[in-house]
Amino acid sequence: MKKFATAVNCMDGRVQEPVINFLKNNYGVDYVDMITEPGPDKILAENTDKFKINSIKERVDISINKHGSGIILMVGHGDCAGNHVDKQTHISETLSSVELLKSWFTNIEVIPVWIDENWIVNVL
Repeated sequence: MKKFATAVNCMDGRVQEPVINFLKNNYGVDYVDMITEPGPDKILAENTDKFKINSIKERVDISINKHGSGIILMVGHGDCAGNHVDKQTHISETLSSVELLKSWFTNIEVIPVWIDENWIVNVL
């Protein structure tokens, strides 16, 4: 049976391959369901745009309950057009986002990561 992971990721095309490769190489998954938004760390950390929040939650739920994903990667990255803030703010928002995701999906591992200026995935 093929294994899935879930990534709550920015829509920025520069971060897609690093995230997929990281999950395949470090967690032995075959497929990665990408849940993308511009600046998802900000969206989830602020937790105010109920339409976007519910959309993200529904898509992650499908990945977990229909594809059997056993892991969620929460991604923050620099030079984000949808959330143009400094690195420390991104990291703080990414960590806050992890807490929200954990509250929704209590039995799933949620891992916060930062993608640096060299497009390397770093676990926070």
